[in-house]
Amino acid sequence: MKQTRTRGLSGTGLKWIALALMVLDHIHYMFGYTGRVPVWFSMAGRLSAPLFLFCLAEGFAHTSNKRRYFIKVYIIHLLMSGLLFLMIAGVLPVRPDEFYPKNGMMTSFAILMVVFQGMDWLGEKRWGPGLAAVALPLAWPVLASMLMGMVPALQMPLSVLGYTFLPMWNSNPDAGIGTILTGILLYGFRKKRRVQAGVFAAFTVLYYFFYALLVFSRFPEFHWTMMFTTVYEWYGALAAIPMLCYNGERGRGPKRFFYVFYPAHVYILYALSWAAYPLLAGG
Repeated sequence: MKQTRTRGLSGTGLKWIALALMVLDHIHYMFGYTGRVPVWFSMAGRLSAPLFLFCLAEGFAHTSNKRRYFIKVYIIHLLMSGLLFLMIAGVLPVRPDEFYPKNGMMTSFAILMVVFQGMDWLGEKRWGPGLAAVALPLAWPVLASMLMGMVPALQMPLSVLGYTFLPMWNSNPDAGIGTILTGILLYGFRKKRRVQAGVFAAFTVLYYFFYALLVFSRFPEFHWTMMFTTVYEWYGALAAIPMLCYNGERGRGPKRFFYVFYPAHVYILYALSWAAYPLLAGG
């Protein structure tokens, strides 16, 4: 973990923490079928996505070349979401239990970067492009769904677009509306660190605990204790602690490593889980 001379955690330090937690989460995700990976791997991993979203907000706000930053993220999104679509469509083979990785944080990053730019334009009172950049990415899945309903022949081409060139925030679990709203809040309050952390934590608990509790309580097999053992996405609120330790500096570290590591580790872990499946399935 890299730190600058200034006390606290640099952006690079936060990324290393998020990366380590992400790997734990994905080990549980890929090898959960064995019954041998402790669930706390994924519980700890709930802090990973918020920390990466925090770093995205900081990085976008301070980068000297927003276009280049976006292009890097967009290319990785195209690669991973394209492969996901091919797996869903049955074009690519998947693990014998029909499991395939649905990871897509780069999709949410690409969407959020467009929204962030729109928020910046609104701050500059450029109302037209600002409103378009904020509203269109958020409304696109709804509009696409309406078009599919009205013209069934558009279902396939719009689905392809939603997984590739015009990403939808509902195309994978990592790009859900909760993730998008979290990113927007982190960017909107980034200039007031304590307020930012507080708003983030409050939203996470309200959305992923109380709203989730309301939804899951409708199922007869659900018990409130499952909010601490099964429905634990709200544990991500604890990411507010390292956020408050951020010292405002980028920090030193490999610039391209994080871009390469994310897709590489997902598919390496998936390949390993597939190769080990005949030996480990069934625990």
